[in-house]
Amino acid sequence: MKWLNAITARDPDGHGCQDECCGGGQAETGTPGKAQAIFPLRHIGPMRDQPKKTESVESSLQGLRTTVYRVSGMDCGDCAAKLEKKIAALPGVRSATINFGAGKMTVTLTTDDALLVHTVLQAGYEMEREESIFHRTAVKPRWWRHPRTVATIASGTILATATALSVLGITGPAVTGLYACALLIGGYHTALRGWASLRSLSLDMNFLMTAAIIGAAAIGQWNEGATVAFLFAFGNTLQTYTMEKTRQSIRSLMELAPAEAWVRKGQRETRIPVEDIGIGDLVIVKPGERIAMDGVIESGRSAVNQATITGESIPVEKTVGDPVYAGTLNEHGALEITVTKRAVDSTLAQISRLVEEAQAQKAPSQQFVDVFARYYTPVVLVAAAGVMVLPWLAFHQQFAPWFYNGLVLLVISCPCALVISTPVSIVAAIGNASRHGILIKGGVYLEEMGGIQAMAFDKTGTLTQGLPVVTDILPMHHGSATDLLQSAAGIEQWSEHPLARAVVAKSQGLTLKKSVHFKALVGQGARAEIDGETMYIGNARLFTELGHDLTSSATARAAHEDQGKTVLLLGTALRLHGLIAMADTVREGSKKAVQALHRAGLEHIVMLTGDNDRVAAAIARQLGMDAFYSELLPEDKVAAVQKIAQGYGKVVMVGDGVNDAPALATATVGVAMGVAGSDTALETADVALMTDDLGKLAYLIQLSRKTYSIIKQNIVFSILIKLIFLLLLVSGQATLWLAVFADMGASLLVTLNGMRLMRRLR
Repeated sequence: MKWLNAITARDPDGHGCQDECCGGGQAETGTPGKAQAIFPLRHIGPMRDQPKKTESVESSLQGLRTTVYRVSGMDCGDCAAKLEKKIAALPGVRSATINFGAGKMTVTLTTDDALLVHTVLQAGYEMEREESIFHRTAVKPRWWRHPRTVATIASGTILATATALSVLGITGPAVTGLYACALLIGGYHTALRGWASLRSLSLDMNFLMTAAIIGAAAIGQWNEGATVAFLFAFGNTLQTYTMEKTRQSIRSLMELAPAEAWVRKGQRETRIPVEDIGIGDLVIVKPGERIAMDGVIESGRSAVNQATITGESIPVEKTVGDPVYAGTLNEHGALEITVTKRAVDSTLAQISRLVEEAQAQKAPSQQFVDVFARYYTPVVLVAAAGVMVLPWLAFHQQFAPWFYNGLVLLVISCPCALVISTPVSIVAAIGNASRHGILIKGGVYLEEMGGIQAMAFDKTGTLTQGLPVVTDILPMHHGSATDLLQSAAGIEQWSEHPLARAVVAKSQGLTLKKSVHFKALVGQGARAEIDGETMYIGNARLFTELGHDLTSSATARAAHEDQGKTVLLLGTALRLHGLIAMADTVREGSKKAVQALHRAGLEHIVMLTGDNDRVAAAIARQLGMDAFYSELLPEDKVAAVQKIAQGYGKVVMVGDGVNDAPALATATVGVAMGVAGSDTALETADVALMTDDLGKLAYLIQLSRKTYSIIKQNIVFSILIKLIFLLLLVSGQATLWLAVFADMGASLLVTLNGMRLMRRLR
C-alpha cells in the first residue's frame, strides 16, 4: 500500500503511529481508527491528486532553451492570452506561457529570440530577459518619458486645444487637422496591437477600439474619434501603471536581499555578489544590515526581524546553531553565518518564485470569465456589424446614424473591465498573504478557503509542540522508578521516535542497562534483550497481544490518559514492570486560533491523532474542538478527512508538512505550517504558513472571503455598466466618447477595487 511509505518515513523505529502511537493505535493493522466526535460525521469519495512540484526557471534539454522574460505594458488578461497564443505559434518555439499577474513570459525555444522580441514589440509591448530570479531590473525611463505615456500626453494636449477652439466657435481644416493629429497620436499604439490581433485572427479590445476610431473618422466624426483614442490611451496608461504597481509589490521581495555580502576566506573579508557565494562559505553580517544568504549562525548573537519571511512583527532572538534567512534584518550584534543554500535556492527566492507562479494559477471565477470573453468578442463584432448595416439594407434607414450606433456598441461591449476584474484581485490578495507569512499556491485555493466550513488539524507538531516529556514513572511489584527508567531508556536509546527520545532524555545522568537485539514493533513499540531476558516497551495493545491481563493497571492508565498523557508499559512476556506517563505540550496560541476560527464562522473544527481516546479527548476539550478522531494511522486520517468533507462539502487539512501528506492531499485545501526553510513542504502544500502561528488561519479565511466578495463586486459592476450603456444606446443618448469613458472608467475602478486587497485587513 502506498501509505506504508508515509508511515515508515514518519516512524522509522516501528512505534507504528503517525502521532503518539505508543499510547494508542489499532488492534489490527488496517482497521480504521476510532472516531470520537461531538457531532456525527459521514463518508465521502475519492482523493484528489497532489500538486505538482515547480519546474526550474532555466533548463537545457536536447537543444531546448527555456528563458524567462519580463514583459511590460500588459494591462489586459485577454490581450496577454492572445499574445501567448501568437508566441507559441512562432517557428522554433516549443512552448510559451505568459503569467499576466506577474508580467512574465516563459518560452522554450530552439532558435535565438530575435523573432520573439520582434513579435512582442510589434504587438505594442516591451520586454527584457530575466537572467535569474536575482535579476536586478535596469533603470527605466521615468513613467512620463515612456513612449505610450508621451503619446497619450501629446494626444490629450492637442485634443484639449482643438476642443477649446471649437468651443470658441473656430472651425475649419485647421481644427479638423488638430483632431486628426490627436486621433493618430493617441490611437497609434492601440492600432499596432489591434493590427497584430487581426493578423493572428484573435481579435481583442484593441481591435474593437481601432475599428471604432477608424469608423468615427470615416463618417467625419473627427472630434469623437480623437476623444475615443485619447480616453482609451489614457485609461490604458493608468491601468498599466496600477497593474505594474501591483506586480512590483511581489518583485520587491527579492530586492530585500542584498546583492552583495561580506565573505570571510582565511583571514580576509571580501565583498562579493551573492550569486558567487557557495554553500559552506562564511558570511559576515554587521548590525543593521540585511542578511544576504540562508544559513546557520556560526558565531554571534542578535535579534533578527524575520517579517519578510514569516510575517512576524517582533524580532526573534538568534544564537549559534539557529537558522537565518536571506532578506531578514539583523537588528544588533555581528553574526557569522555558514551558508546552507545558494542565492537562487534561498527561502526568499522560493517565496518570490512560488508567489509569481501562484498568480498564473487561475481561480474558478477567472476561468469562467476567460471562457466567456473568448466567445463574447466575436458575438459583439457580429452584433455591431448587424447594427451598422441591417437597418440600412433591410429597412432603408440612413447609413451614418446606424453606423455610428454600431461603433458605440463596439466600444460599450469591450470586455476590458470584466476580463481584468478577477486577476488583479487575485494578484493583490496573494501578495498581501505573502507579506504576512502565508503562501497561497494559486487563486483556486484562495477562493476555496472562502467557502470552507470545516477544518481538520493534525495534533502532534501542529496543535502541540510534538516534543513529549516524561511526567510520571509508576513501578509495579515493588520495583524502583530508577530501575524502571534505566531499563526503558536502555531499550529506547536505539530508537529515534519522539516518545523514545523523551524516555532517554529523562534518564540523563543515569547508567543505562545494556540492551542487545533491539527490534521495532510497528504500531506497538519495541523490544530488546536486557540481562538475557526479552523486555518489551510499548502501548497497551502490545501487552494485550502478549497475553497480559491489564486489569490491575487500568485505573492508573485511565487516570493519566484522562489528563491528556500518553502511557507506555514496560515488562516481559510474563510480567508487567511498570508504567511511564508522558505529555505533549499544547502549542501556545492553539486555543486562541481555534476560537478565532469559530468567530470567523467555521462550523466544524476537528482534531486528528494517533493517540488513544482518553488522551485525544482531554486535548480536544482543552482546545475547544468540535470533534476529534483518535487511534489513526495515516490511511485512517485520509478516511477521516473524507468523512468530514461528506458532511460539510469542503474541508481544510492543517498539518506540519510532508508527514501529513496523504491527508493534506485528500483535503480540499492542504495547509502546511512552520515550513520556513523546508523545501519539500513549500513545494507540496496548497497553502504554507511560514511559522507555527495558527492564528494566521483566521486571517487567511478573512482575506479569502474579502477577495471573493471583491471579485463578485467587480464582475457585477462590469456587467451592470455594460447593460446601462446598452439602454442608453437604445434610447439614443450614448456617444462614442462617453462609451469609452465608461469602459475605461470601469476598468480602472475594478482595478483599484482589487488593489484594496493589498492593504492589511482590519
